[in-house]
Amino acid sequence: MFERNPQKLFPHDHLMRYTVIPLIPTFITPNMVTVFRMIMTPVVLWFLYLEQFTIGVPIFLFVAFTDAMDGSLARLRNQITQWGTFYDPLADKILISSVILLVVVQHVNVIFGVLILGIEALLLIGGCIKKMNGKIIGSNIFGKTKMFLQVTGVLLLLIALWAGFDLFIPLSVGTLSLAIVFAVISLFTYGL
Repeated sequence: MFERNPQKLFPHDHLMRYTVIPLIPTFITPNMVTVFRMIMTPVVLWFLYLEQFTIGVPIFLFVAFTDAMDGSLARLRNQITQWGTFYDPLADKILISSVILLVVVQHVNVIFGVLILGIEALLLIGGCIKKMNGKIIGSNIFGKTKMFLQVTGVLLLLIALWAGFDLFIPLSVGTLSLAIVFAVISLFTYGL
């Protein structure tokens, strides 16, 4: 369970194998999807900053979904690279951290947002230390769960802001709190 083997299939990979991956042309590589996520993150932020939620929320959801796409694509098509193993989680952290800075800090709580960002920074530092030591490790089930919960928590908050569903704010906080728990577990499984 603590294993960080980049080639190990995750449960969502089996679903992606029969739904999304066949729709992606073979010339599109996982690294291209990662770069796309990096390029689209400022676009997401721009629409969210302008509070254009009708455009920003669906784009955020799609860009966040590319995280599942590039990993599944790499594992299922045997296109895992050292570059992707390092930059895919970096792209995730850039997306989720910037949206948390923009939305969670402003609409939930500064300390809560900074706590999430601090743990993400520690995970990034851990990955950089491993890379400097010649090791590039993939994510494990705790990291995957953390990212899913972070995206879900941010999405619930964005829907609350967009549609005025105030009930979604405590659901968002609860989901992001659970994400913090999985982030801490993921951090400890790095073996730092």
